Amino acid sequence: MPVEYKDYYKTLGVSKSASAEEIKKAYRRLARQHHPDVNKKPEAEKRFKEVNEANEVLSDADKRKRYDTIGPEWARVQNGGGRQQPGGFQWVYTGQSGADPFNGEATGFSDFFRTLFGEGAADIDTGPLFGRPSANRRRRAAAGADVEQDVEITLAEAYKGTERQVELRLSDGTTRRLSVRVPTGVRDGQRIRLAGQGAPSAAGGPSGDLFLRMRVRPHPVFQRDADDLRMELPVALHEAMLGAEVTVPTLKGRVSLRIPPETQNGRVIRLAGQGMPRPTGGHGDLYVTVKVVLPTKLSDKERELVTELAASRAADDPRRGLL
Repeated sequence: MPVEYKDYYKTLGVSKSASAEEIKKAYRRLARQHHPDVNKKPEAEKRFKEVNEANEVLSDADKRKRYDTIGPEWARVQNGGGRQQPGGFQWVYTGQSGADPFNGEATGFSDFFRTLFGEGAADIDTGPLFGRPSANRRRRAAAGADVEQDVEITLAEAYKGTERQVELRLSDGTTRRLSVRVPTGVRDGQRIRLAGQGAPSAAGGPSGDLFLRMRVRPHPVFQRDADDLRMELPVALHEAMLGAEVTVPTLKGRVSLRIPPETQNGRVIRLAGQGMPRPTGGHGDLYVTVKVVLPTKLSDKERELVTELAASRAADDPRRGLL
């Protein structure tokens, strides 16, 4: 069955003369619109993959050139008039450990993409573009083993994104050094896949993949809850009683927080947008739990004031509901 031609320009809604910046804007808009975490319609995931595939080609100068060249010739080559050599392709998957990024499919790309660029294309001596059987079919050489390695980063680095130099020792005794970009918002246990950077194949096939598992060190102030952050904020007794403007640390910088008068110990105050970056854009929130700190080493005058307060509030019984 012939492989269906994909019009990537139509998928992104841009012209064939669109600039790289126009393609980027169109992709970001459509990716946000159809991301499965945002759009719960049944067709959203399929549309999201189509948008990703179109961007994978049109945002890469080499792939776009190849696609533009083969496009007008597609019908002719399908009829046996040409042959396309598969090219090299690498993709990066950033997802939760053990997750399947394509729901059990061999790849997340269409037959058209895999045939044109070689990712998952059939090993056929002639006519590999269109999946037609060939008498010269060869067996694919076994790929090298996948390699998994931990990479430790701080929460601040997970917030801003960072780069790491990774030294990989392979089973054949060789050492490989890689510079890896860690994306913003990465979570503890999340894996980054580097295609073709694993162990080489002993049979002459492609190398395996390298999986970098992120290990985010605990932070002394913030606790992460998905894309939100939580922290305890020490507040003096008089600040809780009378109200105050206090300074709160965030991973973005210091911000001002208003403590309302008569704030109870344990009250949670939400600071919108001060959490971790979200994969779909924007940030989570920061939840601040008030921790009232009682004064110590009271002076005689302070004891008198507290005694007066106790006398004026003698009728108050905070344990009334327990008895």
